[in-house]
Amino acid sequence: MKLKFKIYKHIGNISKPNNGWTKELNYISWDDREPVYDIRTWSVDHTEYGKGVTITAGEMKALQELIKDKVVF
Repeated sequence: MKLKFKIYKHIGNISKPNNGWTKELNYISWDDREPVYDIRTWSVDHTEYGKGVTITAGEMKALQELIKDKVVF
């Protein structure tokens, strides 16, 4: 079952897997709920989406703190 969604802000593309879809970070509302940060793959026209993860504003701030001084390995 597809959920109703509204992308309020496209923050950026993370990667483009070989299937033509794009993994993106967006600020999005699902089923008219409070908007959240969202990482998932999307079709080019944003009519289809893959599994992803949602992150609240508080969780995003915690994530920023966790990685701000870390070296990516």
